Amino acid sequence: MPAYLISQIEIHDPQGYEEYRKLVGPSLAKYGGKFIARGGRIDVLEGSWSPQRVVICEFESLERARQWYDSPEYKPEGIRARQRAPRDHRTRSLRGRRRCSP
Repeated sequence: MPAYLISQIEIHDPQGYEEYRKLVGPSLAKYGGKFIARGGRIDVLEGSWSPQRVVICEFESLERARQWYDSPEYKPEGIRARQRAPRDHRTRSLRGRRRCSP
């Protein structure tokens, strides 16, 4: 069952964030992850939620998403780089469904 990793990011150091982005792509691909959405316009339909940037990644399972997050390719350098760049970063993972009925 697919799983999605959703990150809400406020960028305060564009150069630092660019370093982080360079680390994420290759490590993500190695674990079967792919970007579904990153950046782009956010149109808030209800409520007061107003993130600066949202990134959504898809994995084949929650387990695979966790393997990537805990991997030696991502965890040590990726988290360190991420923590230096954006000041506010929230990440969640959730299990998806192959088909959703109305």
